[in-house]
Amino acid sequence: MRTVTLTDVFTHPTAQKYLKRSGLAHAIAAAYYAYRLALRYGVNPDLATKAALLHDIGHYTWYKNGQWDYEQYKQNDIHAIKGAERAHKLLIRLGEHPQHAKEIALAILLHTDSYLPEGELKRNPLQAIVKWADEADEEPGGRHHYRTISDDLALKKIRQLDELVGRQLGKEQLGDIV
Repeated sequence: MRTVTLTDVFTHPTAQKYLKRSGLAHAIAAAYYAYRLALRYGVNPDLATKAALLHDIGHYTWYKNGQWDYEQYKQNDIHAIKGAERAHKLLIRLGEHPQHAKEIALAILLHTDSYLPEGELKRNPLQAIVKWADEADEEPGGRHHYRTISDDLALKKIRQLDELVGRQLGKEQLGDIV
């Protein structure tokens, strides 16, 4: 049972602030990739799409002499840590099941290796899907964070994805009954 929809998350002022800062078009594209990957790998599409939508809400912009400094960002960024905390807090406030909020936050925390010491990280399927969804929409030099989308189109796409997730969860619940 879904208590919090993607639309609920997307329209919250906190999400709006940080999604627009980190790249709204990228967040929505990643959520769509996560939906498709979740279906392919048998992962809960509700958790996957929420985590992918929110995966970059911890971003801080790194500028040097008035210009975006991608290398500075890559060396010093901890956006996954900040984003996991922000997402968890937001989801709990919205009424998300606490265990789901934790799973989503952990997937956000582990969607990138950029802040981790070198080495191989073992991810669970949800965490792997969020990482793959992010990577599927990446552009060189972080340009994916600067693609634009109108607010109206963004909301329309979120509502469409909400419909897809809702229908998929309905099919899964029907399968449990039959």
